[in-house]
Amino acid sequence: MRPGLNPGDGLLALRGGAVRTGQVRVFPDPTAPSRWLVKRVGGVRGAGPETTFEACSDNPGAPGVVDSRRFGWVPATGSYRVVWRVRGRG
Repeated sequence: MRPGLNPGDGLLALRGGAVRTGQVRVFPDPTAPSRWLVKRVGGVRGAGPETTFEACSDNPGAPGVVDSRRFGWVPATGSYRVVWRVRGRG
């Protein structure tokens, strides 16, 4: 998520809340559910429990990027919205 987030940054995220374009969300990786991803919302479809969002990387050209271009749109249910970031050292 560079340049918006850097390795070592701390995040506080809360479950639920309306999904909005530009938000940063945390959710289980659809390709490896034991891993969590942090991505920016690019677009939103649907409403209520049917809401899905496009998970976009801030640096799509970086090696190894995994986002909606690889796994499609993500259900909003079970995702968390980032409400606070603490800069790490470095």
